[in-house]
Amino acid sequence: MSAAEEVVTEAPAVEAVPKRAMTLGLGTSLVVLAALIIAPMFVKNFIIFQMTMLLIYALAVLALNILTGGSGQFSLGQSAFYAVGAYTSAILMEHAGMNYALTLPIAGIICFAFGFMFGLPALRLSGTYLALATFSLALATPQLLKLNFLEHWTGGVQGLVVTKPDAPFGLKMGQDMWMYYFSLAIGVGIYIASVNLLRSRSGRAFMAIRDNEIAASAMGVDVALYKTLAFGVSAGITGVAGGLGAIAVQFVAPDGYTITLAISLFLGMVVGGVGWLPGSIVGSAFVIFVPNIAEHISKGLSGAVFGVLLFLVIFLVPHGARQIATSIQRILNFRM
Repeated sequence: MSAAEEVVTEAPAVEAVPKRAMTLGLGTSLVVLAALIIAPMFVKNFIIFQMTMLLIYALAVLALNILTGGSGQFSLGQSAFYAVGAYTSAILMEHAGMNYALTLPIAGIICFAFGFMFGLPALRLSGTYLALATFSLALATPQLLKLNFLEHWTGGVQGLVVTKPDAPFGLKMGQDMWMYYFSLAIGVGIYIASVNLLRSRSGRAFMAIRDNEIAASAMGVDVALYKTLAFGVSAGITGVAGGLGAIAVQFVAPDGYTITLAISLFLGMVVGGVGWLPGSIVGSAFVIFVPNIAEHISKGLSGAVFGVLLFLVIFLVPHGARQIATSIQRILNFRM
């Protein structure tokens, strides 16, 4: 096990986050959304592709945030759900000829069921033990996808090539541009649904379990149901992200969904701020762009540079981007 894997296995404590602190204000949200809509018009196709992957990874980080920040359960196996979603969309598109948009809800439903079923035996585990159980799931999934009896569907080691869709209705935009806006629309919809979920009765049950499982049970919360439901919802959103990733990258292969991806998503959640949903996009940006920056600084020691940058972020802002946002808000309120 590498040093990075050893660090994230020691899962950080989940700090209780007030419901208001889980989101941005309406005005700030609209400004961020406007920036995301306008940004692709001024950059090249490769940057647009990277921005699309940023949105897709942000969805996967958000899903992990619902599980960890919402219900207090730790997972290092999100890459498994991401892989199942990716392969579901790829197989339905290439073998069944299904429209790419229709494959996403199916991928989400399958991953929801997969996550819910995995959550049942995981009920007896918590903390580090649960993290290790999900870690084993992430290790096993790429090997399972290479099994001979699945090769006809999955393509085995060679993987599957996925056709990237054109813009519909005769819209005059490239494939990359359309995929970006399609991913943005899906992401905004899931983000709004996630906010409403955490503000609902089920969300309050999640947070009660996170804060004190025994007290939640004494208050009448069905702990077993809501813990498995949190796993299912998190896996379902991750499956949708995986399906979008397969369409955007145009390729799926077992080696693309290793434990490295699971650790990257976990780091994205920590950097963005555990329990702060808007931080998902900040954590995703860190996972996608910082390794490129590290390689630009030193190609031979890019891993070491990335480790140093990660250490500095965790040391300076241990609560991630949420800590920075809270500090800025306090300064503005003080001046007013």
